[in-house]
Amino acid sequence: MHRQLNAIEIFTQTQTIPSDHVRKPTAMACLIVHSTTEQHRINVADGQSVRDALDITEMRVRAACGGTGTCGACVVRLVGGEVTAPTVAEYMKLSPDERAAGARLACQLRLMGAAEIVLDQPAPPSQWKSIPPENLIAAPGSLPSLAELIYGVAVDLGTTHIRVALWDRRHGKRIATRHGPNPQGAFGADVLNRLEAARARPERAAELAKLARSAIVQAVRDILARDVGEVTPMLAQISQVFVVGNTAMLALLTSRGINDLVNPAHWQSRIDCVPKDLAEWHAQWYMPNAEIVLPEPVAGFVGSDLTADLLATGLTDGPPGSLLLDVGTNTEVALWDGRTLHVTSVPGGPAFEGVGIRYGMPAEPGAISSVRDAAGNYACETIGGSEARGFCGSGLTDAIALLVANGIVKQSGRFEVSPGPDGFSLDPANPRTAITGNDVDAFQRAKAATAAAMEQLLAQAQMAWSDLRRLCVCGAFGRTLNLQNAQAIGLLPPINPAMIELHADASLAGCEMALLSSDGAGRFAALAARIKATNLSLAAGFENRYIDHLRLRPIGSHAEHERISSCLIA
Repeated sequence: MHRQLNAIEIFTQTQTIPSDHVRKPTAMACLIVHSTTEQHRINVADGQSVRDALDITEMRVRAACGGTGTCGACVVRLVGGEVTAPTVAEYMKLSPDERAAGARLACQLRLMGAAEIVLDQPAPPSQWKSIPPENLIAAPGSLPSLAELIYGVAVDLGTTHIRVALWDRRHGKRIATRHGPNPQGAFGADVLNRLEAARARPERAAELAKLARSAIVQAVRDILARDVGEVTPMLAQISQVFVVGNTAMLALLTSRGINDLVNPAHWQSRIDCVPKDLAEWHAQWYMPNAEIVLPEPVAGFVGSDLTADLLATGLTDGPPGSLLLDVGTNTEVALWDGRTLHVTSVPGGPAFEGVGIRYGMPAEPGAISSVRDAAGNYACETIGGSEARGFCGSGLTDAIALLVANGIVKQSGRFEVSPGPDGFSLDPANPRTAITGNDVDAFQRAKAATAAAMEQLLAQAQMAWSDLRRLCVCGAFGRTLNLQNAQAIGLLPPINPAMIELHADASLAGCEMALLSSDGAGRFAALAARIKATNLSLAAGFENRYIDHLRLRPIGSHAEHERISSCLIA
């Protein structure tokens, strides 16, 4: 029924998986997985267990011990391949007959080359997946003085996705992570739709808040069930839940500040999102001992997620001319001029996160994360190495850059020759590799807003593109953004690539750092005190800058540099 190992297209390749912003080559091996209905092909990093490799996909194994082998639940059947020998845990949990039939524990099984397995009893389907370890940033710190209630939860509440990490705060150990969709998306990908729904009916506001709160505790319970083995008793051992997010998400989570947030008069002032019903949160979450911390957002359009980015990247520790982008549905920008943190936010739209793109999708297995020009054809690389299902932000950036470079798409964003309603397919055999005119339009609007926001802050600080010394790119692009392609179509400024750092989950990392600090909220407040927020809807010249950056071409010319240094915001 299943193909044997000698029929596998075995390959070992070198893939770049970065540590911080430095990319290091890591050996990858191909794992073929037969599930109950279909066959999957994924790439597994050297030294990673099969359980961990599957946990970032939709094919999770059953588990209840955090990968120690003590529960014996994660049984898979090895067809063949280069793998590690059975461990003591496998000899204890699997009978001789089971081992003879190829049974292995996925948490103990590690690839040394290509391999093939059968997943006969997968875990029930779940929206929660582990965050790829290469996307996580080390969060130094611990609280050895904690004698009890040593666990804590970090939450990055995004418009599209929620990211959660469970920590042993006493020992500074990350136990596990999860990410999954924000269920508020049922009320619209655009935050304004959600805010208007909440304003229209109080019961709708309560429903939106409950959706987000329920999702957070579901993620925590998923971690406890699979990586600890106990749920309810462990919820009572959690001492702190630290939540960051953009201002709209915090308002919808707490049902506070919603009316102020939709009023432009309040956009440059702080919005009160402090929850007043914490007893209800404790009861809903079964966390009676948890301190729930929501740092105050910077302004109506700049949330605490940006402050978390600043903490994680240490932007103010860098030289003047340090710039940060948190790219997503709502793109936030920060510029450090050596004295002041200039920040702003721009509603770039959800295109960078795959929303509103015909075949767009989040950065998860099957998403096209990069595209190369291969002798007149287009080679699409997907996350996990499986068949292409659509584009995430970095893959869309590559595709559009190459289409422009090859003359298929003009700098104006129009196709040289109309590809028809089905779009232009990078791989004619796979319709889900198609780019449409509407896709290009959505992308160039988002990138124009991002570039114009950067330029506006430079003008405010009386700086030019040439004054940039460091650029931290956080958020939707993860670790896979091709800097050359991003610069070629004007998404990133034309600075030395050595000055550019890619941080996949900086907001979560900053939240984790605060969780491991004795005064995490104080660290956020100290950074926020150095911030000068700018509302772009009131900024002179922003609309002209936006129009200037709509074309798909590199940022900057001598004339533009002169204009930036001389054009100051009133």
